[in-house]
Amino acid sequence: MKNFKAYLYLTLAMTIVGSSLVVGKIVTSTFPVFLASCLSLFVASVIFIPLLWQSEGKFPKLKKKDLLIIFLQALIGTFLYRIFLLYGLRYINAAESGIITSTTSAAIAILSYLLLREKLKSNKILGVIFSVMGVLVINIGFNQNTAGQNSTLALGVLLIFASVIAEALFSVLAKFVSNDVKPTTMAAFITIFSFFMFLPFAIYEGTTFDLTSLRFIDWLPIFYYGAFVTVISFSLWFKGLAKVEASTAGIFLAPKRSSMSSYL
Repeated sequence: MKNFKAYLYLTLAMTIVGSSLVVGKIVTSTFPVFLASCLSLFVASVIFIPLLWQSEGKFPKLKKKDLLIIFLQALIGTFLYRIFLLYGLRYINAAESGIITSTTSAAIAILSYLLLREKLKSNKILGVIFSVMGVLVINIGFNQNTAGQNSTLALGVLLIFASVIAEALFSVLAKFVSNDVKPTTMAAFITIFSFFMFLPFAIYEGTTFDLTSLRFIDWLPIFYYGAFVTVISFSLWFKGLAKVEASTAGIFLAPKRSSMSSYL
């Protein structure tokens, strides 16, 4: 079947990322947000550097245009995305956030049309309409059942929706990177850039956080987030994304959304 391998990569990537909401909830209950993200990205960077060397044979030199796009991916799709997502999960639970993130495919389809000029077929247009309508209907139900908590819920909804836009841009921007940039290289540079973005904020949080009080089990979600959610899922996602349209790749976010909705 055409593009079967790409579909497999995308499915495996989103199956792994589907666990990020559960792991993220655990991490933020133990670590400050910026420190947690920086530590997990450090783990991922340490893993990526030898993988990058093995893939390229040397440290690759990228074009300025590619570096700029990858930097934007790191800024929007990792740095801002994680901030919006992890802070948003402090105000609403993962089930509610899963409903909001069900619009990610629609967001990718719209941004692909606006930025990449990908055609919006009738089934994609219907998907956009129904996903937006569904979120509106369900959020009305949440608002009716959360009297006195609307301001907190609204902030959580806003943050999670911002993470949806950031995630959509993360995939769409990848299409602007030159074809000669390998998926592993792109993933590695995004991770390293993201680590340095989080580092100043993590140092600040680390000065008031007692790392010595943590047990070995408290570190496991950090290592999981770095090794699996970042290294493996990034690499698989970019391998698949290189072979299909961005709007088509957005469909494969369903495993992630399912995981979110079922949690709690």
